[in-house]
Amino acid sequence: MNQLTKKRATEIVRQFGHQRVVVFGDVMLDEFVWGDVTRISPEAPVPVVEIRRESVHLGGAANVLANLVALGARASVVGVIGSDHAGERLQTELSEAGALRVAESLIVDESRPSTIKTRIIAHNQLVVRADREQRTPVDAQTEQAIISVLRKALREADAFIVSDYDKGAVTPRVLAEILPLARKRGIPVLIDPKIRNFDAYRPATLVTPNHHEAQRLTNMEDDTDEGMARAAHLIRKRLECESVLITRGQSGMLLLEAGGEPVYVGTVAREVYDVTGAGDTVIATIASALSAKASLLEAAMLANYAAGIVVGKIGTATATSDELLASIKSEER
Repeated sequence: MNQLTKKRATEIVRQFGHQRVVVFGDVMLDEFVWGDVTRISPEAPVPVVEIRRESVHLGGAANVLANLVALGARASVVGVIGSDHAGERLQTELSEAGALRVAESLIVDESRPSTIKTRIIAHNQLVVRADREQRTPVDAQTEQAIISVLRKALREADAFIVSDYDKGAVTPRVLAEILPLARKRGIPVLIDPKIRNFDAYRPATLVTPNHHEAQRLTNMEDDTDEGMARAAHLIRKRLECESVLITRGQSGMLLLEAGGEPVYVGTVAREVYDVTGAGDTVIATIASALSAKASLLEAAMLANYAAGIVVGKIGTATATSDELLASIKSEER
């Protein structure tokens, strides 16, 4: 595989600020409760966490937005929030993160809560996660509101990401209306998929399942290079999409483009502390690179470096363009 040079990476990354990316999907808040464990509860054999601090980060499709902005791209995110404190917090956090047109892009659905994932972490280890959510698909009225907002947003987009976390915002009806429109405009369409809506992800430029999802989608248990290559071929045939990128954790990535052979991109992460949100970083980096006219292989290699940065951080994290270029420089030494 050809290596991505620092010079070429710099050329691509410096174009991020001229591009606009639209994200659609399940926006949420990631809450982190940090503490220490020094004893076991007398009420049950569970650890007692003494809380030291708390933090809140953008999660789901909102974290894709955060990654895009950190990389220097201009971006907006379309999603659904509840009429609650968490929804207000999402609006505030997205505005402070630099998202475009937050008030226009977030649809308030009073019948459902804003999604919150709360993680309790002790000694840098996840103890438990608690989710507050409603996963049923949004109703027809909310679907129409989403479609209307997306139609307007796509007029100025250089790339389009669907970040499906299976929380109900992404539905077959919305996808059937919007994906052909994005394709007609000639912009890259990238899908971070979930099983429930899988056959509705068409047309698409790139679909990015992780290796667990790829195995489930193809009823395969083989996670070797050869097994993942077969899975990528089956997924591409099933969706008739242009390309498939399977993210494989510490095994890196596998990229299958139309008419090409599978390409294996080895991981560059030196230390893995937390994989939370790494898939968001991957798809954000690829979308930014494709909108900057990089090849898909170049985009995947850039995304691999970006993922290597965020898994070295605790909690939901992002990689900046400076960090990205610095990591490539260190690899070339």
